[in-house]
Amino acid sequence: MIFGRVKPLDAILATAEKRGLERTLGAFQLTMLGIGAVIGTGIFVLTSEAAQKAGPGMMISFVIAGFVCAVAALCYSELASMVPVAGSAYTYTYAVMGELLAWMVGWALILEYAVGASAVAVGWSGYVVGQLRNLLGIDIPMEWVNGPSAGGYVNLPAMIITVLVTWLLVVGTTESARVNAVLVAIKVAALTLFIVLSIPMMNVENFQPFMPTGMVGVAGAAASIFFAYVGFDAVSTAAEETKNPQRNVPIGLIASLLFCTIFYILVSAGAIGSPLGAQPVRDAAGTLLAPGSSEIAARCQALVAGGALEPLPCSREALAHVLRTFGWVKIGNLIGLAATLALPSVVLMMMFGQTRVFFTMARDGLLPDKLASVHPRYKTPHVVTVVTGIAATIAAAFLPVGKLADYSNSGTLFAFFMVAISVLVLRKVDPTRHRPFRTPAIWIVAPLAIVGCLYLYFSLPLIAILVLPVWGALGLLIYFGYSRRRSYVGRGIIDVVDDPAMQPEIAKPLD
Repeated sequence: MIFGRVKPLDAILATAEKRGLERTLGAFQLTMLGIGAVIGTGIFVLTSEAAQKAGPGMMISFVIAGFVCAVAALCYSELASMVPVAGSAYTYTYAVMGELLAWMVGWALILEYAVGASAVAVGWSGYVVGQLRNLLGIDIPMEWVNGPSAGGYVNLPAMIITVLVTWLLVVGTTESARVNAVLVAIKVAALTLFIVLSIPMMNVENFQPFMPTGMVGVAGAAASIFFAYVGFDAVSTAAEETKNPQRNVPIGLIASLLFCTIFYILVSAGAIGSPLGAQPVRDAAGTLLAPGSSEIAARCQALVAGGALEPLPCSREALAHVLRTFGWVKIGNLIGLAATLALPSVVLMMMFGQTRVFFTMARDGLLPDKLASVHPRYKTPHVVTVVTGIAATIAAAFLPVGKLADYSNSGTLFAFFMVAISVLVLRKVDPTRHRPFRTPAIWIVAPLAIVGCLYLYFSLPLIAILVLPVWGALGLLIYFGYSRRRSYVGRGIIDVVDDPAMQPEIAKPLD
């Protein structure tokens, strides 16, 4: 039976009980954790993309994306509190829906993590190029900071940062909590400064027309900037270490998402109200141009060459560009510097997450044992890290940030969709099992998460919608051609190998 291979939840829970984690986190700590995990990716990178798709209506897009994240996060929390072990949504699905769907979720998480890391790397590239030009007067030829779709050869800075992060992960150099806290402070301070300077000077006339591309454009922008919220699951995965999780987890989730949504709306309002405005760029005939295309790149160059300000949808460092337009040139450069410092940590954490999902899948026998091998000196999963790094580098070299974010979102939305279904299934088949956190109003919240994920998914560009089934079909070929007959669960081996004691840094390779 295809759906019959379920990884025993009792065995996974037995592993979780060995952790002995102390419950020390309160609502405030969880909220700060969520804010730190979320801010710093999409808001620095995708504001211009949202402006091209929705114009000033991108403010509504942030609300829609934030709401879908909130209901998905509540579903995520219930499973995270019950199955607090490695593997994220992949492990949850394995325990509830079976091996095939777990494989599909794990396969989709490649889009979330590896492709997401590429998107952030490309966004970082735009800020670095701006910093070099404005601070040092160094102009990198555009052919070397754009992929072929935008009229270039490769995005060299994006390649460099992904290779560097791959090397750091191989040698085991990860940021400490203190460094991460400093980076969070830098990100929040930079965006707060942007709001304080831009909101008082905004021109309300720039908000008309508010929805130049209609609700379709607003939904498309919401589907893209969903990427700006990825990371909130850091709150739900901390449920096992939270005091009174039934109360504090939803507070931490909703408070962090509400804070970030309000933050994002204020940032977008400041950008819209600037002299740049936020109206989409059109060609000479008035046709809306696709973000990240060679056509919009050529149109932007023509506008600037004609003496016009570079429009917001054209900018690769949107927030810094807005402040420079207001006359705050040095502060705009500081905003750019903040993004330059903060975004590599996001690339690192996304690639770290990808390697750990791969590692867990290899420990379950679904991927080659070699991927679970550990470097004898650095005690890191060097093979899977290098494989992930190569894939992320290639994607970052040739694809624009908007397309990468859309591809990443398609995988993320599928994973969240499966988590919401898993919560409902487990409530039906095992209603008496202990749940440290229970999703409130589950029969309302989970269906809202399912419908919301589907709504955002089908609001993505057609190519991004098609990426998921094509990628999934490739995954099914690998599963039925290789993984199914090598699965430990399929062979009757139910020993739980995703015990924290078996994490890559201290684990031994499988025999």
